[in-house]
Amino acid sequence: MSELRRDLTLTHGIAIVVGITIGTGVFLKSAPMAQAVGSPLLVMAAWAVAGLVAVLGALCFAELGTLIPRAGGEYQYVRKAFGDLPGFVYVCMSILIGAASIASYSAAFSIFLSGAVALPGPWIERPYTLFGQDLNWQFGLRQLLGIGVVALFTGVNLAGVAFGGRVQTVLTSLKVLAVAGVIIGVFLFSPQAAEAAASLAPGGEAASALTASGFGFAMLSAMWAYSGWQYLPMTAAEVRDPDRNVPRAVIGGGLLVVVLYLLVNAAYFTALPFEAVVTSNSTAYPGAPAVGARAAETFLGPQAISLAAVIFLISAVGALNGVMLTRARVPYAAARDGLFFRSFARLNPGASVPANSVILHGVLAALFAVSGTFDQLTNLATLIFVLFWGLSGLALMVLRRKMADSPRPYRVSLYPLVPIAFVLIMAGVLVSTIVESPAEAGATLVLLGLSLPLYPYFRRRSSAVSEGR
Repeated sequence: MSELRRDLTLTHGIAIVVGITIGTGVFLKSAPMAQAVGSPLLVMAAWAVAGLVAVLGALCFAELGTLIPRAGGEYQYVRKAFGDLPGFVYVCMSILIGAASIASYSAAFSIFLSGAVALPGPWIERPYTLFGQDLNWQFGLRQLLGIGVVALFTGVNLAGVAFGGRVQTVLTSLKVLAVAGVIIGVFLFSPQAAEAAASLAPGGEAASALTASGFGFAMLSAMWAYSGWQYLPMTAAEVRDPDRNVPRAVIGGGLLVVVLYLLVNAAYFTALPFEAVVTSNSTAYPGAPAVGARAAETFLGPQAISLAAVIFLISAVGALNGVMLTRARVPYAAARDGLFFRSFARLNPGASVPANSVILHGVLAALFAVSGTFDQLTNLATLIFVLFWGLSGLALMVLRRKMADSPRPYRVSLYPLVPIAFVLIMAGVLVSTIVESPAEAGATLVLLGLSLPLYPYFRRRSSAVSEGR
């Protein structure tokens, strides 16, 4: 059986962390967050707290990624700490949230493209109710464009990890420059800056409506935008000198993103009145421009909004490419352990990539692309993220005992306070999301349950593989 090649450098690693993290959320998620908490100051607070949580998670994953530098990331940690069943459930959920994440980026691609090119409305619309929430299924040119983007980057990732890493580096460099451009453009050239700065002041009627669940839901939205630090360890078996490069890329990339996010959100509320942020593109306002596009319009003008759309397009496809590159390694790792279909353990002979896994994620993402809106897809994905992030934080503490004598090139500072705080915050976000978003929470429970009947079959295969080693 051929092995994965260590073709990813430190630069590629940072590009994966930053490139996946700065995807679509920073340009879209401030709107539903503003709707949930009701004031600019509280939106900024949610971004700041979620950024702190992301740093705590990055610290935990930096230790786990160097302790077990194998393909699969969270699958490896959860399985090693808690056994085959949680590991198998994670594999099934990883495939689904990977596909949902890829589909959400393709949906964002269509949203941003509509800022540059007038797109026709949906050809078909079907309102429906799920878990007491009114939803509206749509199909049209936007969905077809999303499928086309998924197909394109499926091909890119079949060409090899080195090629995918180079593509990721280029796209990440462009998107960091783009985010910096929005920040600098607003603060230096937006004529609304002086008048809107007062909107960051605390107080106001909207702020009094804050609830704990509302703030937790806003944090969930921000956590989607911050999700990215957990992806690089999935490709640890392909990173050169993982003992040094995995923690450097995960922690350094995560800190860079936190700084950029706080600055760009300050720019939004400096350039725009709060009502303009609230009514930007979201499930509640599906036809509105993205908040990032509205902020850019204040200094670029209507004639230049197409340029902002192109910037956001690059950001969306960069994140899509990174997710596809990393998530495909999870079924591959599980298949090698006997916990997934045998065919997924094979690598493409020419490119040394898990081609079957890449194709699976592409096909499922295409199906997801026609099944939901951006916010629905990201809320579903982030709920499962948060659940397994919490389990991974627990796994760190369990493995400190189970693998006490194993070398740890990187150790979490302030242990055990960092993983304990991380796990408790994940639990709080889960509870608040169940209260605020029952549809996505119900769908998550259904998906978790669907994986359980398959486990006995793969458990027998896993035992056979272990005996044969």
